[in-house]
Amino acid sequence: MSDWDAGPEDDEEAGAVIRAVQRQLKLWRESAGLTQAEFGAAIGYGEEQVSSVERGRRLPRPEYLDRADEVLSAGGRIAALKEDLAEARYPKKVRDVKRLEAEAVEICSYNNSVIDGLLQTEAYARAVFGSRRPQFTEDDLEQRVAARLARQEILRAPATRPLLSFVLCEATLRRLIGGKMVMREQLERLLEMARLRNVDLQVLPLSREENSGLGGPFRLLKLKDGVAVGLNEVQLTSRVITDPKETTVLDMRYGIIRAQALTPRESLAFIEKVLGES
Repeated sequence: MSDWDAGPEDDEEAGAVIRAVQRQLKLWRESAGLTQAEFGAAIGYGEEQVSSVERGRRLPRPEYLDRADEVLSAGGRIAALKEDLAEARYPKKVRDVKRLEAEAVEICSYNNSVIDGLLQTEAYARAVFGSRRPQFTEDDLEQRVAARLARQEILRAPATRPLLSFVLCEATLRRLIGGKMVMREQLERLLEMARLRNVDLQVLPLSREENSGLGGPFRLLKLKDGVAVGLNEVQLTSRVITDPKETTVLDMRYGIIRAQALTPRESLAFIEKVLGES
């Protein structure tokens, strides 16, 4: 087993979840009258691994919890902890963004660097994170890919999914992140997403003389309570923007960028053209 590392010590929310899980596992094991060695043998793990989980040094994998639930006859109560741990293992920033997206009735995104994370394939996301320098460890890379894909659940929740508007600079379609095959798959994903009824996807061609998004990527989330929140991520810095004066500027700027871009129908044809050239 390649255990997941426990969350950072300064992440109080994740730490509280991890401590609750480790207490539950220890209490269930002790109630069954099993030593760590006996319990480990029963679920197929070593004593050291069981000890690391119960001390909060490692996060148990889903299969660990499934086996523990079965061996301890917990009736699904231990297996149910998988959902809590799935959230805790993601970086705090990702959890915060995911919560905001879940509260949004409209999500607007402009990007001139990479395809928006909500639209990325697994292979493309892996290539994006893999290009980071200094490099992520293998575990960190896998954690971030899993977190990005988990955010995409919002696209598969018809009862709560928001309106989604994406404007992609043409450069994001032609930049061969991950190589030709990865980009072909990514372009096909864009065509699939662009056909969803709640998605408007537009392309801003490089041939346009005007581009009001040269300042870089940004996102604007309009929440259920009427509040608008901006998200801006640049080198080494992530910023949440809540000042109404600033979010109004972002809203205005996004509207101008959309007007400068191709229409959704024209953009669909443009992506098909780029795909045919690849």
